[in-house]
Amino acid sequence: MIQDGLWFISIIIVVAALLTIIARIIKQPPIIAYLFSGVLVGPLFFDLVGTSYSSMIQTFAHIGVVFLLFIVGLSLDLRVLKEVGKVSTFAGLIEIILTSSIAFLIAIGLGFSNITALYLGIALAFSSTVVVVKTLADKKEIDSLHGRIALGILIVEDFVAALALMAIPLLNQSSNFYLIIKELGLVISLIILIFLFTSFLLNRLLNYLAKSQETLFLFGIAWVLIISVIFNSFGFSLEIGALIAGMSLASSRYNLEIGSKIKPLRDFFMVLFFVFFGSQLTEMISADLVKKAIAFSAFITIGKPIIVMSVLRLFGYKRRTNFLAGASLAQVSEFSLILGMMGYTLGYLTKELLSLIVLIAIITIALSSYSIYHSTSIFNRLSKILGTFEKEEKIKNKITNYDVVVFGYHRVGYKILERLKKMKLSFVIVDYNPKTILNLDKQGIKNIFGDANNKEFLEEIKLYNAKLIISTITEHQSNLIIREVLDENKSKSIFIVTTEQPRNAVDLYKKGVDYVLIPHHLGGEHAAEMIEKFGLGKLKYKEAGKKHLKELEKGKNKSKYN
Repeated sequence: MIQDGLWFISIIIVVAALLTIIARIIKQPPIIAYLFSGVLVGPLFFDLVGTSYSSMIQTFAHIGVVFLLFIVGLSLDLRVLKEVGKVSTFAGLIEIILTSSIAFLIAIGLGFSNITALYLGIALAFSSTVVVVKTLADKKEIDSLHGRIALGILIVEDFVAALALMAIPLLNQSSNFYLIIKELGLVISLIILIFLFTSFLLNRLLNYLAKSQETLFLFGIAWVLIISVIFNSFGFSLEIGALIAGMSLASSRYNLEIGSKIKPLRDFFMVLFFVFFGSQLTEMISADLVKKAIAFSAFITIGKPIIVMSVLRLFGYKRRTNFLAGASLAQVSEFSLILGMMGYTLGYLTKELLSLIVLIAIITIALSSYSIYHSTSIFNRLSKILGTFEKEEKIKNKITNYDVVVFGYHRVGYKILERLKKMKLSFVIVDYNPKTILNLDKQGIKNIFGDANNKEFLEEIKLYNAKLIISTITEHQSNLIIREVLDENKSKSIFIVTTEQPRNAVDLYKKGVDYVLIPHHLGGEHAAEMIEKFGLGKLKYKEAGKKHLKELEKGKNKSKYN
């Protein structure tokens, strides 16, 4: 039996590995490969998941969920909510409320019961942190304005999803109000006791355990498993226990180290988790179920971005930022699958409805990975019809009385600004973050609110009249558009741009850009010059480091609102 089980796991891993390679080639996230692996080994195709194997893979899937939620919990320090800003907090909460409400109404319209519709509405309200972070990182857009807004919304969603995981098991149909209050009181008491134990005893113990990497690793595994088992013994789910175990260590100085050590273990079991879900697609799938999946998926891929774009418009962001942030969130989350499994276990959802959630996950994750990857080109095609998602702003400055124009302030713009002041050159900052513009106004710095991707905007401010144009924007398309406007107006302006990719730098030079800044190349050149200048004298490096620290702190204070 053990040997047969080993063969079964080996086949699953091989199939998942092959499909992951294919997914990487066609630029799909690994989650899709894992889900399709489950479909292949499930009843619809090779039917390798028999009764005995099904229970085994389900056990592995639960372990995967436990480790996933533990690591999610490690990142859910309550202090994080202060850092994501009111824009992401407000947009995240409104998106969850509207998405779940509309999904509920769609479910009612499709003939589902109130309880089932409510469950589906909640399950489909969240977006995938795994998919969004991976895709934005591949595109080098994690630190972009829309990337930071999207990640802030995802953090808010993770907090709400954590609350949903705690609340749903309490809403058992057979429970009366008294039992719900009793169970709620019990879970709150458990959470308080765990947090008190962590604060007063465990953090001190961690200082000792951290001296041994192996001990810290084993402790992390033991902690999440014991807390999960404790919650399970009191009638709550393993998932709640795992989440609380992570959150209790979120404020610890060792949370990142524990998380990094457990991630490889999580990744292995998460493969089996997604394979298990894919294997839940059975012969019960009908044309009617596919139609329902398409209806929900259409709302998630179109309706959810529209909701996010509408909320961001209220805060004054430009249509491009609104579109790119909204498009990033057009999928359901791994939490949707976890909530689906929980609903099936608690008896809220049937096997058919679990298959529906899996289908929606496959469709939306596949579509959104393509839409995020090609979001810029999609926006360029739809830009003219997206005007309703941008407030009309009267441009207060023209480029007629300024020597220098700087596009973007949050990266290196503040440093350039200081040097321009010393040179006594007239300058203006162009930025598309309304928060940045407000703070530049407070400092009395001349600025223009606008998007470098909008040719009409660049024409209207008469960009081509500037003597020197510096773009700290690393997005290739933005710099190409600026260059195009300058060429069309036969401008003799000096044009300096920034890019992360050497191949883009080559392209920009060929397009006529005067100089291209590549940050990591400049960093390497600077380091080489320091070594040549200071040699092996440690004191000189220390002095240079102290000076650099002061500059960083000064720059952080000036750009902290970004």
